Amino acid sequence: MLLTLTNVLSREELAVVHDLLARGRFVDGKLSAGNEAVRIKHNQELSANDELMVPLNNLLMGRLINHPVYLAAALPLKIAAPYYAKYGKGMAYGNHVDDPVMGPVGQRYRSDLSITVFLNEPQDYEGGELTIQTSFGDQAVKLKAGDAVMYPSSSTHRVAEVTRGERVVAVTWLQSMVRDPARRELLYNLHQAREELLKNQPGTSATEQVSNSYVNLVRMWSET
Repeated sequence: MLLTLTNVLSREELAVVHDLLARGRFVDGKLSAGNEAVRIKHNQELSANDELMVPLNNLLMGRLINHPVYLAAALPLKIAAPYYAKYGKGMAYGNHVDDPVMGPVGQRYRSDLSITVFLNEPQDYEGGELTIQTSFGDQAVKLKAGDAVMYPSSSTHRVAEVTRGERVVAVTWLQSMVRDPARRELLYNLHQAREELLKNQPGTSATEQVSNSYVNLVRMWSET
C-alpha cells in the first residue's frame, strides 16, 4: 500500500526546518550506508551528531505521529528518528530495499513501512523522483513541500538522478503493530468505512457491526 500524507508540515513549519538545516553540518551519505548501499548511494545527510537534530525531530516527528492517515494506515508500534538528506545535481540513490531490522542494540525494530517527507517544492529541482516498484508497475513520486509518502520498506525503490537544483527530504521507518501488509490494508479500508458510518449513520446496527469488527480485528492481529 502506497499512501500520500498531505500537509504533514505547514509553510511556517517548513520555514523553521529550512532555517535549521541551513545551519546544520552535512556529511557524505555513504557514511551511513551498508556494504551494498555504499555503491549506489550518492547524497548528503545531516550529521547524526549535529545538535540541530533535536529541534528538527521534535518538530517533524511531533507533526508526523499525529497525522490521521499515518495513525490509521500504519498502526505504528515503533518509529525511528528520521535522517535529513540533500541531493544536489548529479546525485541519486540506486535500486535498493531497506534493511529489514534497524536501530542500535537494545532498540531494534522491524522496518515495515518507510516514509519520505518532501521538504522543498518539486519545481525547485529536476529529476529526483522517488520511484517505487509495485504490483501495478513503477510509481514515481514527487510531492509538494510538507507532504509525505508512506510505502512498504520491502519494496524496491530508488531516487532518480537530480539534474537541476537540490532535493531535500526527511526519511524515517516504522514497525507496525500489524505485521502483515495485506491485513494492514484491509484494516485501513475498514477504518475509512467505519469513520464514514460513524459520521453519517451513528447509532445504527450496521455502524455498530462495522465498528466492532474493526476494533476486534485490530485486537486479533496486533503484536505489541
